[in-house]
Order: sequence, then C-alpha cells, then structure tokens
Amino acid sequence: MKKLFVFLIMVAAILTYDVVQSEQGSIIVYSSMEQYRTEELQKQLNEQFPDKNILVMYVSTAKSAAKIKVEQENSDADIVVGLETSYLEKVKDSLQDLSGYQTHEYVDGLTLADNDNKYITWERQAGAFIINKEVLKKHHLPVPQTYEDLLDSQYRNLIAMPDPKTSGTGYFFYKSIMNTKGDQEGLAYFDALEKNIKTFTESGSGPVKLLIQGEVAIGLGLTFQAIDEINSGSPFEIVYPPQGSPYSLTGTAMIKGKNSKEVQEVFDYIANDFFLYDKENFSPEQVLKKQKNKIKGYPQNIPYADMHGISEIKEKERLLELWKY
Repeated sequence: MKKLFVFLIMVAAILTYDVVQSEQGSIIVYSSMEQYRTEELQKQLNEQFPDKNILVMYVSTAKSAAKIKVEQENSDADIVVGLETSYLEKVKDSLQDLSGYQTHEYVDGLTLADNDNKYITWERQAGAFIINKEVLKKHHLPVPQTYEDLLDSQYRNLIAMPDPKTSGTGYFFYKSIMNTKGDQEGLAYFDALEKNIKTFTESGSGPVKLLIQGEVAIGLGLTFQAIDEINSGSPFEIVYPPQGSPYSLTGTAMIKGKNSKEVQEVFDYIANDFFLYDKENFSPEQVLKKQKNKIKGYPQNIPYADMHGISEIKEKERLLELWKY
C-alpha cells in the first residue's frame, strides 16, 4: 500500500493539467464520485453559476490524494468531492479549516467537528450480500444469511468479492471481519472463504456485474448498486449479515488557501444543495439525522456494522500488508 501511494505521488508530480491552468479564474472541482454523479454535479453548477468558469474533473481517490499530497496549497483543485475519508486524513494538513461552517445535522460521529473541522462527510457507501436468486435456484442452494454460511463448500466458485487492495468496497468488507474477529481469526476466515471465491474483482462494482451475467450467485457488493439493478428487473435479493452492513465514508473539502469568495460560493452549493440532491437520488445511506430517500425499494433502518478505524490510513496500510489474495 505504501509503495503504491509513493508511486501515485510520483505520477501526480509529473502529471499537469495545462488546459485547466491556462483558464484564468476557473474553479476546479476534483470528483471521485461515479461518472453519472460527476456529470450531474457539473450540470447543476453550470446552471447555478452561469457566470463562473467551473470545471468538475473525475479524479480517482488515490490519484486525487496523491496530487494534493504533492502539490498541497498549489493544487490545481479548489474543492474535492467524494474522497474517501482515509485519504482525506492523509492530506488533512492541506485542507482548509472549516471551523464555524454551518452544515446539515449529521448523525453522531459524522459531524464536521468529528472530522477535525477539515472536511464535511459526503456519504456512507455500504454493502451487503447480494444474491442472484435464479442462480441459487439453478444450483438448488439456500440463501446464505451469515459470513460463516459463505464458507460452506456448496457455494464453491459461486461467490465474488472485490479485492481490498484495489477497491474501497472490498476493503470495508475485509475491515468489518477484522473488527469482529481480530487479526488471527479474521485472516483464518479469509483463508477459508478464498476456497469458495470465483474471483476477487478489481472494482467494487465487479461482483454486481458478475451477478448480472449469472456467473456467480453471491456478490459482496454495494447496496445502492444492487437496488438499482433490482429496480431494473434483476432477480436480486439483499441480505445483511448479523454483524450489520459494512461501509466506508467519503467527504468534501476545500484546499487550504483556496477559500476565496467565489470558491466558497461553489463549495456552499455543493455541501448544501447538491449534497441533498445526491443523497435523495443517488447515494441514500444515512449520514443525516433527518434524511429523505427517493429511491424505490431502498432498505430502511439499515443495521450498520462496527467500522471503527475505517478512516485510519495507517490501519488500512497495515491490514493491506496482511492481505495475500
């Protein structure tokens, strides 16, 4: 993990955005959200600020963090959106202090103060067992209810999980087990689970794609992606293990020294107006005490897993050093 981050920093030091830098007065937003959400943000900013030159750029989480780490206050970016909190913690010294900033009413543990006044919680990305009922029926198999059920040899080559080294989704499943079982038992669990895994996918959406294709019966994947497929007619079912739904967090922030009046106006719109739109229509897992959800069939009162340490980058690096698949 450390070697990867160092490599990304080296790449970030080389990469430049000449076109962006040549545009005087432009406001640059780095988005690590999915493409369709990034495009919607660009569309709404264009409509809200027709006289401002705002460019929303998709930049992956690791690359965004690496660039900010290298460039610090000289970053091309003025604002970051949807960046994993473990990486925000890594670059926290390069973020603008937001003390006194008025935010929505967040649930306990996710407030601005909980984030040392450096970034605002953007979303909770949560997961579950996603079941292709038709594939299970074809193999005459029961629906698994627990992590231990997944170890049964009857599910051999019928399970997909994202690789924790390349996917935040894979990492939060890994972290949840390690929090519950501890290092020794947790690693022993994955030694046993690996025998039933058809593939560890590179991306977090990989298991859902394999479920759609009917190549696996069980995917450890993102709940919101599963609901989207269910609403499109896929024969999927969502199961939450007794430990609860594992999750990771992302945030939004301003780069230190980039808090001009113009940038603050854009940040205010993103952190308040677009934030609500995004939660209601795209990423509805609860982060606010009072939160609306317009997505058909989305689970209510979701039980969340114990995810202590999910935002700690050193803990993530330590655990990824132990991962061997």
